[in-house]
Amino acid sequence: MSYECFDLTVAEGIAHIRFNRPDKANSMIPSFWSELPEAVNALSRDASARVIVLSAEGRHFSSGMDISVFTEGGLDGPASGSRFVRAEAFRHHCMELQDAFTCLEEARMPVLVAIQGAAVGGAMDLITACDCRYATRDAFFSVHETAIGMTADVGTYPRLVKLIPEGWARQMSYTAERVGAEKARDIGLVNEVYDSAEQLLEAVMAIAKQIAGHAPLAVSGAKRMVNYARDHTTADGLDYIATWNASMLDVGAIRSSYVAQAEGETPQYDALLPVKKTAGE
Repeated sequence: MSYECFDLTVAEGIAHIRFNRPDKANSMIPSFWSELPEAVNALSRDASARVIVLSAEGRHFSSGMDISVFTEGGLDGPASGSRFVRAEAFRHHCMELQDAFTCLEEARMPVLVAIQGAAVGGAMDLITACDCRYATRDAFFSVHETAIGMTADVGTYPRLVKLIPEGWARQMSYTAERVGAEKARDIGLVNEVYDSAEQLLEAVMAIAKQIAGHAPLAVSGAKRMVNYARDHTTADGLDYIATWNASMLDVGAIRSSYVAQAEGETPQYDALLPVKKTAGE
């Protein structure tokens, strides 16, 4: 299937979603908000990859929401009804936009993102929903919504405060300042920094390949546990992993891993099974 806002390829267990509007700084036009969750949900549902990599063509990863969405009334909401019922309808519109990035967090496989140049506004909402972030040395990050008179509403706040120290989350949010790649690494927003876009993508693909070589069930379980532990108490997390492994611990996979490694071979694992499409996808 072809997309307007990105190219999608799948090879050796790695799905590569590459934003392809470099002349527009990969800004997020209306079709982006339906295409991205469509692609990610299909990859997750069909288990057609073991890891997803997001990257972008051109100088910038993404400048966020395209200006046309603001200037052409895309955020005005319904034109009729009282301001209260219009506000209620707008809330649902906002939540649909949020779902476009929540799908990254809820995907059955890890999502890695390679960032060069700008990652501002809506791009911050996007990258905070990914599992791991990597950047070029010239990359910069900004919660830019504050500078244009609005409060970011598509996912930055609930996720950013769990990725970096609260003080930095507040400073970035209040000032809309640009945070460079080195500082972003220092505060934990990105995992690693690379000198060029080529080195960045090569390194991220190597990490993706390493992930794809592990048992899909174990990796999917690890993602589920990290997400759960982030949002629950230690006691709840311990209880959940015990319950998870009581039902899904694959002893056969563990045994075959040891045998293959002892013989210098690559372990072979069962792929995750496709699941039925859920209502609303």
